[in-house]
Amino acid sequence: MNRLAHDELLELRSELLRVTASLVESIPRATQILLDQDLEGAEYQILADDEIDSRTMELEDRCIALMALHAPVASELRHAVTIMKMSADIERSADLVVNICKVARRIYGIQLDPKMRGLIGRMGTQAQILFRHAIQAYADLDLPMAKAVDDMDLFLDYLHRQFIESIFESHSAGTIDLSVAIQMAVTARFYERIGDHAVNVAHFVQYLITGEIPPGGDHRRGGRLGEGEEKVEGLAS
Repeated sequence: MNRLAHDELLELRSELLRVTASLVESIPRATQILLDQDLEGAEYQILADDEIDSRTMELEDRCIALMALHAPVASELRHAVTIMKMSADIERSADLVVNICKVARRIYGIQLDPKMRGLIGRMGTQAQILFRHAIQAYADLDLPMAKAVDDMDLFLDYLHRQFIESIFESHSAGTIDLSVAIQMAVTARFYERIGDHAVNVAHFVQYLITGEIPPGGDHRRGGRLGEGEEKVEGLAS
């Protein structure tokens, strides 16, 4: 590629890092909004998603233009593809953060027991850790760190199972009704899916470095939101 195209690729990389930093900061913010049932904070976070949507779409468009106009090859082509794919995972994760904030509005006034609150906090923390490690692996081109994200996701899956058990316990004890139980179940799914998108990002880092997508491939399930996410969002409506 010529110097102009090379500089554009570097700027795309920088913008991807900036957008992902915004996402990483939003995950614990959404968790606290949910725990506090902060209606004002929820509205702010929901509206802020428009900016991430716009920025990730622009990243994808610029990557397509770069590939069409400059025909990059080898590592530079992999880098453009990686940025385009990762931006889609970031956008989807931001949508999931919004969904968590919407749950805060739906359960407003409902008291959650300490065990459920604790697990929500731990899921939010682990989801943030996953994305932080995935994007740091990209920034540093750190292959071992990128590979480690898969194992870290196992702990988030474990927390998800623990939370589902706590929902059944609370519902059986009569502390939450069925509608709240459903909202909590889909909330756990939102955190799990954020973790899956972080794994996708880490897999594309591995692709960027090695030229190969690792076994397990891409956790996406079709569409801009992903088929699985659309079904879960429907339950939460």
